[in-house]
Amino acid sequence: MKRKKREEEEEEEEEEEEEEKKKKMEIVWQTPANPPEKHDYIFRNGRRHVRPYYFEFIAHVKIRWAGKTIVDLFAEEFKGRPYEYYVSAVKCGRIQVDGEMVPVSYIVKSSQKISHFLHRHEPPVLALDVKVLHKEPDVVTVWKPASAPVHPCGQYRKNTVVGILQAEHDLAPVFPVHRLDRLVSGLLILARNASKADSFRQQIEAGKVQKQYVARVIGVFPEHEKVVDVNINYNAREGRSTAEVGDSCCDTPVKGKAASTKFTRIATNGIQSIVLCEPVTGRTHQIRVHLQYAGHPIANDTLYLSKEFVDRSTEGTTADRAAAGLDRSLSPSSGQDFLRQNEESSTEDFCIDPMCTNCPNLGPKGYDGDEEGLWLHCVRYSGPGWAYECPYPDWATLC
Repeated sequence: MKRKKREEEEEEEEEEEEEEKKKKMEIVWQTPANPPEKHDYIFRNGRRHVRPYYFEFIAHVKIRWAGKTIVDLFAEEFKGRPYEYYVSAVKCGRIQVDGEMVPVSYIVKSSQKISHFLHRHEPPVLALDVKVLHKEPDVVTVWKPASAPVHPCGQYRKNTVVGILQAEHDLAPVFPVHRLDRLVSGLLILARNASKADSFRQQIEAGKVQKQYVARVIGVFPEHEKVVDVNINYNAREGRSTAEVGDSCCDTPVKGKAASTKFTRIATNGIQSIVLCEPVTGRTHQIRVHLQYAGHPIANDTLYLSKEFVDRSTEGTTADRAAAGLDRSLSPSSGQDFLRQNEESSTEDFCIDPMCTNCPNLGPKGYDGDEEGLWLHCVRYSGPGWAYECPYPDWATLC
C-alpha cells in the first residue's frame, strides 16, 4: 500500500514538473500596447540593457512589395538576417500573412498585414537615471541622459526616455514637445496631455520659444558673440548634415534649409572652450554643424571632427577616450555624468531563443558597446510666460 502511494506521489510530481516546463516554454508575444516595466531592465558594465523579449512586428504590404514571395520580400527589404532565417521563420509560422501561416512561395498582395514574431534585443544605453526636474499637472521636465532616445524608434522601444519614465516613475502618457538627439543630454519638456503638447508646439513653430544649449568645443572660441547663418543640408542616407554656402559668382541655388545659431563663449582653458549655443532655427544637427563650420567642433563629436582636429586633440576625441583622458578629475556632483549608483551586477539569465540571430548575446549584433554621449547639453527653454531649466553637466567645467 505504501509503495503504491509513493508511486502515485512520484507521478504527481512528474506531472507538476511537466506543467512547469510547458509554462516556461510558453511564448508571450508583446506588442507596442505592452508597457515597459521595472524588471525589464538589466544593469551591466555601466550600461542599461533590456531583457530580450518576444515581440510582434506588424507591417502592411506596400505597392512596391506586391508580387514578391514572402521570403524574397523579407530578404530584400530587411537585410539584417540571412535568407535561411526567413525561410525557417515562414515555415514555422514566425512570419505570417493576415494572421495565417503561408508557404515560402506565397506571393504577397498590396495592403496585406504581415506579422514577424521575433526575439527582440534592444541596444543598451548608458546606465544613467532619467531624473525628474519639475512636475506640474500638465507638464513634466526631465534631465535626459545621453545615449537614450526620447521615444520608440528603430531598435529602441523600452530603452527610451518615455519607456523609462513609464517603468520607473509611473509617468504615462507623456508627450515630448521638442526633440533632442539620442547622444545629446539635458532638459526635455514633456506635456502630460495632447492639448498642452499642441500648445507648446504652436509656440515653437511660431518662433516664440528661445533655446539654450552648452557645448564643449575644440580650441579657443572667439571672445565676442558669434552668429552663424549658414544653410543646413541633411543627408538621411548618411545620417549627417553639411553646411552649405552659396557662391556669389554662380547662380547655383544653395542646398539645404536656412539655419541660424548664436554662440557666446563662457570659458576657455586655451585648449578647449565652453560655449553657450542659442539656435534660432531647428535643423538636424544644426549646432554640431555650425560649430564645425565655425572651426570649433564639439570636442568628442567623431561624426563632425576632421582628421586635423583628431590629430590635434589631447587623448583622442571619441567620447569614451575623451571622458577618460580629460575628465578624470571631475566630481560626479551633478548625478548625471556618472553611472547609476548601486548598479546591479546581475547575472540573471534570459531566455535563449533557438531561432534568434542575436542570442546568446544580450545586445543586438553590430552595436558598438563603447558608445558615449556628446558634449552637448540642453540647459534652458523659455516662451511666453514660462521657462524651464536643467543644471549644467560636469564636463562643462574646465580645469
